[in-house]
Amino acid sequence: MKTAVLSLADALAKGPPPAGNLAIPILVNEDVEIEIYAPPGTDPQTPHDRDEVYIVARGTAKFFDGAKRHPVSPGAYIFVAAHQEHRFEELSNDFAVWVFFYGKPSIQVSLTSSESSASTRLAR
Repeated sequence: MKTAVLSLADALAKGPPPAGNLAIPILVNEDVEIEIYAPPGTDPQTPHDRDEVYIVARGTAKFFDGAKRHPVSPGAYIFVAAHQEHRFEELSNDFAVWVFFYGKPSIQVSLTSSESSASTRLAR
């Protein structure tokens, strides 16, 4: 595929998400996964194993980055590193975001000893 054009309405019409996924897949290849995510009321997601970018398509919410809450509205750009806690809160009824997963999946390993602990990100 050399080009693709898809409206937000057409992306949402591809739903609902397949079983086991919270978002509607739009494009999946070895380099990137693009989805449209429109959680109904609450956002139950957990940290992912790839870096991701969100672009708010419509509606408003608060984005929780693991420490702070940030108001977001259409056009907002949000970057989330792999394994970072995050979620959307206080979503408007029409809230939807484009999601772009990229980079190699990684695993997070925690090493603990009686004296110290370390966390390492390893590429698969």
